[in-house]
This record gives sequence, C-alpha cells and structure tokens, in this order.
Amino acid sequence: MKFIDRLVERKVASFQSEIMQKYYEEVEDMYLKMRGWRHDYRHHIQVMKVHAANGEHEAVENYLDMLDDDLTNVETVIKTGNKMADAILNSKLSIARKNDIRVKAEAKIPVSLTVSELDLCIVISNLLDNAIDACKELPEEERLIRVYMEMKGNYLYLSVANTASGTKKKHFKSTKGEGHGFGIMRIDGIVEKYNGYITRASEEGAFTTEVLLPQ
Repeated sequence: MKFIDRLVERKVASFQSEIMQKYYEEVEDMYLKMRGWRHDYRHHIQVMKVHAANGEHEAVENYLDMLDDDLTNVETVIKTGNKMADAILNSKLSIARKNDIRVKAEAKIPVSLTVSELDLCIVISNLLDNAIDACKELPEEERLIRVYMEMKGNYLYLSVANTASGTKKKHFKSTKGEGHGFGIMRIDGIVEKYNGYITRASEEGAFTTEVLLPQ
C-alpha cells in the first residue's frame, strides 16, 4: 500500500510540474507579444503620420483596423482583481482565440483566497483546456466558451461553459487519454480538498462545469 501511495504521489508531482511548466510557457508567450507590440508602437505612429500628411485617410483607417485586430490578440482581456487568476485566464483565452473560438468572459475576485496558487492554476487550466478541446471539434462558427467568476458569499464561484458535439450525457469521463483523465481527477480532488462543490451538466450541444471553492 505504501508503495502504491508513493507511486501516486510521484505521478501527482509530475503532473503538477507539467501543468505549471505549460502554464508558464503560455504566459511568457502572451507577455512577449505584448512587449513586442509596445516596442513597435512608435513605428506604427510614424506610419500613420505619413499617411495623414499625404492625405491618405483610407490608408490610415485600414492601418488602424489592422492594429485593432493585432492588439485584440495580445491585450489583457480580463482583470479579476487576483493576479494569478488574471494570468491563467488571459493565457488560456489567448489560446482559445488562436483556435478561432469566441469567448465571453466576466470575472471578479475582490478578495484574497485561501486556495493555493497551484490548486487554482490546476482547476482553471484544466477546465479551459477541456473547453478548448471540445470547441476545436466543432465548425468555427459554432465555437464558443463562456467564463464567469465571482464571489458568492464566502465561496469563489467559477462557471465554464462551452459548445460541444454530441447529445446530452449523464455520465462524464475524459475521451482524450490518460493524462487528461488524470486532470479531471485532480480537479475533483482539489474541490474535495477544500470541501467545495462541483457540478457538471451536459445538454444538447453544450457542456457546463460549475465549481464552488471556500474563500
């Protein structure tokens, strides 16, 4: 039994390390793009000044449209009030946009949490990874993820909903391999660790997970 416990502990440690490394790589990619955009800011201004001086108003409008599209891909779209949650959410939602997935998100965390940064990272990362993977199986026009986070009394409430293929289900399990299935187990384990609550609902063309974690 002790051997099995140690084996499980090593697998958990390996999984946590993998998740954190993946998360940091995603955040670094997002920050590099933001720094690159700022670095090119003066160049963009000079280009538009030249167009304006030449009376090329249509060229200015086109350039502004291009910059608007470019900035949308790198800007921070969510400010929850919690730095770790901000980094995780914006990193994952940046990946969603890269996969042509529409995102509707609203998140506010006005208080500090007792949930550790690692546990928060694992829960949010896995929920959004699953939502992104499910959306990628759909035509682009049907891809949508909704994220909602707020404090409900003494609990952090997190809801992640996504469009999905298939019909309504009563039982849920990963279809993406052992690693992903273990990720779902980790979410459930963290919710149990903090005496929280989790519900999953599958309807025709949609899947929703709701989590409550004590403050």
